[in-house]
Amino acid sequence: MLGLKKLIERFKGTQVHALNPPDSNGVNTTGSSSTPGNCRVKFKGSKQKSSKACSGSGAETLIPFGFPRTDHLEPSIEPHLKPIQLIETLADLFRQSEACLESEKSLIYIEQYSILSSLGDPKLLRRCLRAARQHALDVHSKVVLSAWLRYERREDELEGVSPMDCSSRFILECPKATLVSRYDPNSIYDNCKCYQECAKSTDSHISKVKTLEEDSDVSFCVGNEEIDCIRFKIAALSRPLKAMLYGSFKESKSRKIDFSHTGTSVEGMRAVDLYSRTRRVDLFPPEVVLELLSFANRLCCEEMKYDCDIHLASLVSCIEDALILIEFGLEERANFLVASCLQVLLRQLPSSLYNPKVMKMFCSFEAKERLASAGHASFILYYFLSQVSMEVNTVSNVTVMLLERLRECTAQKWQKALALHQLGCVLLERQEYASAQCCFEAAAEASHVYSLAGNARCRFKQGQRYSAYKLMSSVISEYKAVGWMYQERSLYNVGKGLMI
Repeated sequence: MLGLKKLIERFKGTQVHALNPPDSNGVNTTGSSSTPGNCRVKFKGSKQKSSKACSGSGAETLIPFGFPRTDHLEPSIEPHLKPIQLIETLADLFRQSEACLESEKSLIYIEQYSILSSLGDPKLLRRCLRAARQHALDVHSKVVLSAWLRYERREDELEGVSPMDCSSRFILECPKATLVSRYDPNSIYDNCKCYQECAKSTDSHISKVKTLEEDSDVSFCVGNEEIDCIRFKIAALSRPLKAMLYGSFKESKSRKIDFSHTGTSVEGMRAVDLYSRTRRVDLFPPEVVLELLSFANRLCCEEMKYDCDIHLASLVSCIEDALILIEFGLEERANFLVASCLQVLLRQLPSSLYNPKVMKMFCSFEAKERLASAGHASFILYYFLSQVSMEVNTVSNVTVMLLERLRECTAQKWQKALALHQLGCVLLERQEYASAQCCFEAAAEASHVYSLAGNARCRFKQGQRYSAYKLMSSVISEYKAVGWMYQERSLYNVGKGLMI
């Protein structure tokens, strides 16, 4: 009570406390200032006027960095989905996740992630990513989500930790477990088997091959070389080879078959023979396995292609390997090889963003189409890439191109709204107001009401203050009013109504 009484008595006078500290050279006991340095501000009822010195050196001393500018006080348009009814939207997503198919659950948790991003709670966001990874069906989604989880933990900032190391006890983020095509939602709680070494000896297989060389009954001629093979084993590799060796073609009755014009080298044909006997590709160097993969694609040897694909995928360990092998994998439609290369590039984010070859792999429309043909262009991939790029440099050309690719990968309404809204936010930061306004309008048409705030901001930046005010007023009257609506409209008020 004593403190309240003093506070009331303090405001009974006509004088506001001095903005400048009192002069240490003299003591003023009369309550008035005799020097310009002790400028005091009076109420309207006071007859004494303030000194002109307030607008001079005193103001510079009081505000050394100048007066605040309006554009510095403007709240930023958040690049996230912000539903008007947050609790109801999250409850609806929960009901969908309980009733939908397993193939749809992963994307529902990604949608939940995009909505909860506006709250800024890293634990909630990581939980959404874990749930999405748990219900990921295909290898591509596992690769992207595992890399995303690693990025959220900022493991790239730890010294001495390799991107391809498995630093978790469980297989949730294990780089090898992501390349396993089987689906089991409870498998993420299994212990990781990265540290279990399985040694394989090849001596017995090689000796077995030597004993089988006597059974050769057909030769394939490549140039001046003849490679002796077993007819029924070569025929077992694919239906085209079986039709050639046992069908109505002349090769079915020939002891020697010319293979010089098939694009297969001598080493490659010997590898085909050895594979037909052993069904193994780890006996060959990588360049020979690449030729085996090409041979398997041309002659539809599905089992050989799968084995080559898996083996090559296990050899990728650095960006240099990934950039070389991903080109070959895209040409040969080797999905596991492309996934392994993609995993190396993603697990080294954000540093790999500075590699122009890596960005060329993701940013251009042609590159996205090539990834799509191999089954590795998705909304999840470009959502992750655009998030990382926005954190590194929001206004960069790379960010804009990635968001363009993200928009091209959209399939559902919320995905389209998110991609257009984020692109609008980036263009707004780049001061491309007309293009940003078009993006915000398209996002609003996809039922994202918060994008109307971005639309109003773009109008204001283009000098259409009244139009921005009317737009936000209509939003308040049409929808359930929330805080950001009033905050945004207050930026466009005039006179006494201006509040920030």
